[in-house]
Amino acid sequence: MLGLALLGAAAGAGGMWLADRVAPGDLTGADRVRIERVVRDYVLAHPEILPEAMEKLQQREAAKAVASRRGAIEQPYESAWIGNPDADVTLVEFYDYNCGYCRASLPTIERLVREDPKLRVVFRELPVLAPSSRTAARAALAAAKQGKFKAFHDALYARGQVSDATIADAARAAGVNVAAIPDDADDAIRQNLTVAEALGINGTPSWVIGDQVLTGALPIDRLKDAIAKARAR
Repeated sequence: MLGLALLGAAAGAGGMWLADRVAPGDLTGADRVRIERVVRDYVLAHPEILPEAMEKLQQREAAKAVASRRGAIEQPYESAWIGNPDADVTLVEFYDYNCGYCRASLPTIERLVREDPKLRVVFRELPVLAPSSRTAARAALAAAKQGKFKAFHDALYARGQVSDATIADAARAAGVNVAAIPDDADDAIRQNLTVAEALGINGTPSWVIGDQVLTGALPIDRLKDAIAKARAR
């Protein structure tokens, strides 16, 4: 169905666009139909372009979604960020403490900040993998409110499987009072979930860099490339 929808878009809107480029406003209805048919026949003969076209369409829609929610995406919750406060590029990570790929991405994030003095990284809780993910997210927000987010973040990931015991142990190591859950913690988590849905994010780690939305434990060169593109804009 997705391919058919794209094919229709290519033969319809794409054909109309091409017709207007050839002779804006001067083509008859029959001419336009013929051009649309050429576009349709080309897509049918070269279906390999569909994935690329779908990717570009998704990127364009994601860029629109990011632009309309940039404040909610890039504004950190209290101290849940690292890097340069006056950065020219902000990388946002949506993460879950039960996500092994998020844990594996920690050294990559540290290296990015170390090598790029104009970068800021904002961390957004996306507790989707297990009930304990939400408990950990609420504790992380308490740490952020107390100005100790990064210490708690690293300590909890270092302890492996998330549980009440490992959350409490990480909190002690970071000097965080996890009993003092912020009143707006659940609202903050709910907002992250809403924003993630609007961006088409359904897994962790996911990244927002400029107007790009990326997913997965990406190699550092891929993230650097996205940062460079955001900086160039």
